[in-house]
Amino acid sequence: MYSYCPSWALNWDYRKKGILEEIRHYGADIINLQEVEMEQFYNYFLPELKQDGYAGIYSPKSRAKHMAESERKYVDGCAIFYRTSKFTLIKEHLVEFNQLAMANADGLDHMLNRVMPKDNIGLAALLQTTEAAWENTPADAPFVQQPILVCTAHIHWDPEFCDVKLIQTMMLSNELKTILEKSAQTLKASENVNADANSIQLVLCGDFNSLPDSGVIEFLSTGRVSQDHKDFKDFSYKQCLEKILSCDKPNEFTHSFKLASAYNDEIMPFTNYTFDFKGIIDYIFYAKQTMTPLGLLGPLSSDWLTQNKVIGCPHPHVFSDHFPLLVELEMVPTVSAPINGIIGHR
Repeated sequence: MYSYCPSWALNWDYRKKGILEEIRHYGADIINLQEVEMEQFYNYFLPELKQDGYAGIYSPKSRAKHMAESERKYVDGCAIFYRTSKFTLIKEHLVEFNQLAMANADGLDHMLNRVMPKDNIGLAALLQTTEAAWENTPADAPFVQQPILVCTAHIHWDPEFCDVKLIQTMMLSNELKTILEKSAQTLKASENVNADANSIQLVLCGDFNSLPDSGVIEFLSTGRVSQDHKDFKDFSYKQCLEKILSCDKPNEFTHSFKLASAYNDEIMPFTNYTFDFKGIIDYIFYAKQTMTPLGLLGPLSSDWLTQNKVIGCPHPHVFSDHFPLLVELEMVPTVSAPINGIIGHR
């Protein structure tokens, strides 16, 4: 796949140091990673980032649970790191798309044969701010223990399975709704916080393997998608999805989150850059009613790519075929307070 990259620059020992150096350089308060092998999380990223004041959670893809230990360590998965001086972890949640597909298949062949075999996952962390998270607020502003649900996801890759990508994303949105409702109960019971599902703010990051004009991004951005959207192909998932999702309007599936994408094609022409494919497939979504982007990390210089004849990545100076996304968000609970940054990377 990457014959255009010298073998020494493809070597993981070389690439992992560059990726870690890049993460450290941006210094985000919350870090979301996808395609991290289990062994690399526990033996490399977690110990290294602990030294910088982070804690982390991780889960491999679902197939890992059926493997021997010697094979399991090579399965990739998702990770979330958070700066412990600014956030406390209340609870972590794993979303397994194959389990959800099986539970909601209702005997539907294409749900069982197309969606269920794909073992992609989403990983969510319910975080709560500490006093240090509000360091940019006025001195007399009250300290707020604001709960935030941070989710990272890795959606199926194959363009031939655009229906699966959309179903996985729709199942994820429904699971996040359930997680938010349960989280509100947890906070009320254990933290004595008067929270409901709407007061927990949501940040959703990930490799959605979907272009901006896809059903996946339409659904996340607008909160709705037509039941006869072309991405469903000729398969009818209606009977399954009606059990899972809201159908507020005829012939539409909806979700209640008010999300906006921090990036668009005017800011970032591509997030994945290989010889065969260049496009936007990675995203950071945020709760647009309570968060405002203050700044973004832009793309690599197109002039630099041209001058150095970079036809695809990885490259000796670019350590992944996916570029990092970084957004600085101002979060408004009771008072206005900026969060230093959220990074999505692989």
